[in-house]
Amino acid sequence: MSTPSEPGWTRFFPPSGWLPGYRREWLPSDAVAGITLAAYAIPVSLAYAALAGLPPQVGVYGYMLGGIGYALLGASRQLAIGPTSAISLMIAGTVGALAGGDTVRYAQIASLAAFAVAVLCFIAWLFKLSVLVRLVSDSILVGFKAGAGLTIIMSQLPSLLGVAGGGHNFFDRAIKLAGQLGHIDPLVLTIGAVALLLLLLGERLLPGKPVGITIVALAIVVATLLGFPSLGVPVTGKIPEGLPALGMPTFGLLEFDDLFPLAAGCVLLAYIEGVSAARSFAAKHGYALDVRQEFLGLGAANLAAAFGHGYPVAGGLSQSAVNDNAGARTPLALVICSVTLGLCLLFFTGLLTNLPKAVLAAIVFAAVYRLVDVRALLRMWQVSRIDFTAAAIALASVLLLGILQGVLLASIASIFLLLARASRPNVAFLGRLPESGRYSDSARHEGIEPLVGVIAFRPEASLLYINAETILDTVLVALRRSPGIRLVACDLSASPYIDLAGARMLHDLHDELASRQVTFCIVGAHAQLRDLLRAVGLAEKTDSGQWLRSLDSVLGGEQPDTAQRRS
Repeated sequence: MSTPSEPGWTRFFPPSGWLPGYRREWLPSDAVAGITLAAYAIPVSLAYAALAGLPPQVGVYGYMLGGIGYALLGASRQLAIGPTSAISLMIAGTVGALAGGDTVRYAQIASLAAFAVAVLCFIAWLFKLSVLVRLVSDSILVGFKAGAGLTIIMSQLPSLLGVAGGGHNFFDRAIKLAGQLGHIDPLVLTIGAVALLLLLLGERLLPGKPVGITIVALAIVVATLLGFPSLGVPVTGKIPEGLPALGMPTFGLLEFDDLFPLAAGCVLLAYIEGVSAARSFAAKHGYALDVRQEFLGLGAANLAAAFGHGYPVAGGLSQSAVNDNAGARTPLALVICSVTLGLCLLFFTGLLTNLPKAVLAAIVFAAVYRLVDVRALLRMWQVSRIDFTAAAIALASVLLLGILQGVLLASIASIFLLLARASRPNVAFLGRLPESGRYSDSARHEGIEPLVGVIAFRPEASLLYINAETILDTVLVALRRSPGIRLVACDLSASPYIDLAGARMLHDLHDELASRQVTFCIVGAHAQLRDLLRAVGLAEKTDSGQWLRSLDSVLGGEQPDTAQRRS
């Protein structure tokens, strides 16, 4: 597989790495995986297209074309590409307002969004922006997924219950649904409940098997034999046969500031979810994953989907798990899946006419309920309140504002929470470990020998503009609470970097201590820190010969009582 260490153009074209070493015995495994993935993709793609407000065949186009694009430039061997629940709901919540009720314009904007996602992915690859995406923390993702899962479930409940539904966000939908409970269609509810029960049982009892396509087939047979369409049960209707007509998206439909937030939100969602899934499979199978290359793979997948008049696609954990469990060894499984889907579009779409929409809603429900990870939220509450706060912000923003605004607000919140953490670093006030020359945080260990007439502190973070004032205030508070201090020692051994604000803080601390006739010294400074300390003039205020020394070598003469007890 292509890795960052490979020379030349081959590192940007992963098939040049796995195709020459392809083994004949892998073909049956890839073929079975591709056909199995196609069986999984048909019902899911129909359901997600309906969730996105697009014709059902558009979802199949995304799996078929997106898979081929990713197989050409993607770095993962098992990642499967197609429409996802979160992106589908994002399209539904955003494109509808932009299209103004015009169904043709709606489909055109959705395809244009896929093209914009491809362009942004190529820009992100060119400028190596994968590091920026990592700013979105795992806790933010837990909250976002929970909010997305609840929002999607609420959007599908009207189809499961046979009512009209409506609303713009989770709470609005819930209020409207509550007012329609008296109009539930018992037959639609029964169809949806039975399909959902069978899906959940199949997931538990037959993991990795194409349960979804089997239930779809049974639902079509039952609906046809019992005449469900004539009884008023909503069905998918006729799906056009044939492959998608390839062509450029329609440009000029939107202003840049209308299209960019949608495309950026899709890129953020698609890349984070795709890389998370791809990393897990790379670790499982023991190969390196080039996370930067994933931008090219995702961009190629969305470019192919845009040319086939599809909407944005991404790599997802559920479809990739199906692909992996079925035995996929290489991205050739995606190509075989695409060929299988193409054959279905050519010859078998007529069989889907009587598929009840309640079954599609049940498929979406079964696919997304696991996004609401209550255990992870409870564990965050118990272990880290700041992580729980991040998750709660993401959850609330998605429920209140929708998927697109929610993911963008959650991303901003993630950055601010990161800055908030950095602004309050732990400042360890040190004491001597008995019978040793080592020092440790007095607040974290019992039996620490206090330092007489000395405050030794160790900032456990880089000294930056965002935390310099906090560190200074913490030290001055400790100084006020400790009379008779002769020396304050700053141990920089746990500070890998210092900026000008951090250096100015050390100047201010020295000046404050000098006004109180207290000596100030710096120890344990790394090379880069020492260079900056000299550049800003701290060598004129402190003994630069001590900067490289250990705390024990500097304080040995300051602790005669302790030294006597040690001897």
